[in-house]
Amino acid sequence: MNSSTISTILMFAVLIGLMYFMMIRPQKKQQQKRQEMLGNLKKGDEVITLGRLHGVIDTINTQAHTITLDCDGIFLTFEQSAIAQVVSQSSKTTTAVSDESTVVKSPEKSAEAEEEHKE
Repeated sequence: MNSSTISTILMFAVLIGLMYFMMIRPQKKQQQKRQEMLGNLKKGDEVITLGRLHGVIDTINTQAHTITLDCDGIFLTFEQSAIAQVVSQSSKTTTAVSDESTVVKSPEKSAEAEEEHKE
């Protein structure tokens, strides 16, 4: 083998390594976070579905992988995979699974904090 063949093989190996660290690995981390989010769902959690429907979890069927949401007195059944975000009741923060995980505080908390600073 001559040096140009070896350098070509080495370049392909480096390219494959970069693809793994830039594309595949972050996607696996994102999937793992989503599975963790879905695994930690419990009755009473406020959630947002993929269709942007807001509701509170009423029941969770782990056998069928379904969730029943209470949407202002109307009970709807969804697949667990239809949950896009969990809005926890206690701290009123939104957790979204995306390329960059974000935590957004609700406006009520921000207004209360500003009022405390003014006093």
